[in-house]
Amino acid sequence: MHMADALLSPTVGATMWAVSAGGVALGSARLRREHDDRLAPLMGVLGGFLFAAQMINFSIPGTGSSGHLTGGLLLAILLGPSAAFLTVASVLMVQAFFFADGGLLALGCNIFNLGMIPALLVYPLCYRRLIGPEPGRRREVVVTMLAALLAMQLGALCVVLETTASGVSALPLDKFLLLMQPIHLAIGLVEGAVTLAVVSFLRKARPELLARGSAPSAASGRLVLAGLLVCALFVAGGLSRFASVKPDGLEWSVARVSGEASLPEHRSGLPVLLGALQRRTAWFPDYRSASAAAPVLAPAPASAGPQPLPVSGKGSGAAGVAGTALTVLLVAGAALLLRRGNRGALPPRA
Repeated sequence: MHMADALLSPTVGATMWAVSAGGVALGSARLRREHDDRLAPLMGVLGGFLFAAQMINFSIPGTGSSGHLTGGLLLAILLGPSAAFLTVASVLMVQAFFFADGGLLALGCNIFNLGMIPALLVYPLCYRRLIGPEPGRRREVVVTMLAALLAMQLGALCVVLETTASGVSALPLDKFLLLMQPIHLAIGLVEGAVTLAVVSFLRKARPELLARGSAPSAASGRLVLAGLLVCALFVAGGLSRFASVKPDGLEWSVARVSGEASLPEHRSGLPVLLGALQRRTAWFPDYRSASAAAPVLAPAPASAGPQPLPVSGKGSGAAGVAGTALTVLLVAGAALLLRRGNRGALPPRA
């Protein structure tokens, strides 16, 4: 559900950049007030795991489409809403700048749709209110699935509204909506099932990760982080090679509505400048080495026709491992800087 720049006008893109930047500022201020020293390394490792998991597109039977996990709700359950939102936003920034996954103009929309909605809206207003302190199995299943579906449907709806408000693509609102919502309902069912499985497992095996006021021992905490990191690297370096090559739900919907496998690109202004910047920063465009993805890096000539939509595919294991490691370092480093800045601002104790 990563939006491309071709769907957005500069006005809508800049507005959503401002909204998402406000969310990042709010989340950063709240994170500074956290007193859990486990949070920074856990954010880093979970960010790396989310990066790796999003490389795996799974097929939606009978549709010719695919989907991937968004992870915002799962991270909110494990980290709390602010830390989860900042982690998802960091993952999306790494994907956009270094892997050309989602446009830079569209980055604000993607952060809002994939991060702010599940972590800052659905988790506190739906999941946390309904789940209760000691949920039974039935309540846990119902609430988790409901929250996952709600987050996915709201995200898909916002994609449609942002595209329609931009007015740069000839995608009728009704047809686009009637394709986006059902296909993301199917993806949401998988998202909910995976979230439920992970949370249920951790509730039995590592309940301290769900009870944030109860810190595990140092040895136990290191063991959990090491296990999560190994899993993330295995997923990114190995399992990602078996990802579906079918277009994801957004790409599939756009192609079905427009009747084309491409959309006209912006010819001038801010989108062109951001596109040139992305081509310079993308070390692994389309999750491959720059040499293997040279067509993605090459700027489109001014006379070029509509450019193809990005297509989900099998990225290289090396790119996945590099992206996972980079995400871990950036997320954990940023979280540590926020925590240290907060400590430096505290008045000395009497």
